[in-house]
Amino acid sequence: MSAILPPAAGNLVSTESQVPRRQSINMEKIAALALRAGSMVEQIRGMLLAPDARKLPPTFSTAQLASLCRVDKAHVAYRITKDDLPVGQLTPSGGKRTFTLEQLRRWTRTYRGDQMRPTGRKAITIAVGNFKGGVAKTTTAMVLAQGLSLRGHRVLAIDTDPQGSLTTLHGLLPEAEVNEEMTIGPLCDGSETDIRYAIRSTYWDGIDLVAAAPFLFSAEFALPARQMRVPDFKFWDVLNAGLDSVRDLYDVIVIDTPPSLSYVTINALWAADGIVVPVPPSGLDFASSAQFWALLADMGGNLDAQSADREGKAFDFLHVLLSRVDAADPAMPAVRQWIQATYGEYTLPVEIPKTSVTSNKAAEFATVYDVQKYEGAAKTYKRAVDAYDSFVELVEQSIVGAWASPERAAK
Repeated sequence: MSAILPPAAGNLVSTESQVPRRQSINMEKIAALALRAGSMVEQIRGMLLAPDARKLPPTFSTAQLASLCRVDKAHVAYRITKDDLPVGQLTPSGGKRTFTLEQLRRWTRTYRGDQMRPTGRKAITIAVGNFKGGVAKTTTAMVLAQGLSLRGHRVLAIDTDPQGSLTTLHGLLPEAEVNEEMTIGPLCDGSETDIRYAIRSTYWDGIDLVAAAPFLFSAEFALPARQMRVPDFKFWDVLNAGLDSVRDLYDVIVIDTPPSLSYVTINALWAADGIVVPVPPSGLDFASSAQFWALLADMGGNLDAQSADREGKAFDFLHVLLSRVDAADPAMPAVRQWIQATYGEYTLPVEIPKTSVTSNKAAEFATVYDVQKYEGAAKTYKRAVDAYDSFVELVEQSIVGAWASPERAAK
């Protein structure tokens, strides 16, 4: 066998010439990529949503209606004979009765009157926040808005995250279908002082929306710029003041916040009467939540010092929700104990499981409450819905308690 000899010096080939030269990625290429991504999202939405590219609310069975009204099916059948509430529609096959979302809400407002906003009380505003992404913050906000509306409440959902995920869950493409007049942008730059200009109805009866889009990032420059021009300007109170005119029109206002401590996030928290913080039981998420409280406390102390309100900012309730709980994760039990030991009475006694139901619905720009018919295992679907139902019920109890508080009655 002949030996393998190195090439002669004169025959050396430069390895540099054999490596294809990489082209730099400039902003023009980034813009082209953005167009491709936006086009793909639009195609996906066209395939997964209704034929007219708009989401449609589900219909509800007699059993679902009875459960929400806290009565049995026999009572529903009896009440239908009174002909004072919507009778629903009989399906062509089998004669089963179904109810539209609007019809169901008329029933729940009638039967859950003790949970409705008392005369003279204002809407309760809830900020769903966490400075870390991927904790199911937007899904939690959407499910809370849907669940409260199913129980008869009128809800205003406000998306303050420039990514516009809550807007997308309502069936709108932030980049293509949202303009500045549909967002809190004009509030932040001072061209508007009342949020009513931005409110739009949605596919879901009982929920109105203030949308978000990427250009909302400009609010992070507009607010400090106004503070520099006007020394006594309260940059943290813009959203709160803008909501004053609609607190008599809604029962609950749900705000989805950006995953960062930004000027917009500060506005959302300072407009809120209650906070819901989703925390998955993982080490990194637990550590991130600890930073959330530290930053919130520091920021609150600084703003209270600048405020004329001697009592400072206070919340009616604060809830930590264990989200995306994966029973197969070996580290989960230990982190769950850390969370419960740390947050104690603030931890809600319900856990949102990480299931294929929630994953599949997220891929379809939807939540478990959007499901008309689940194709997978019935037990898996029921486990997810039961968890979210319990979560909504617990938050509703806090809302009702806030309405009944002597401090709010005095106001």
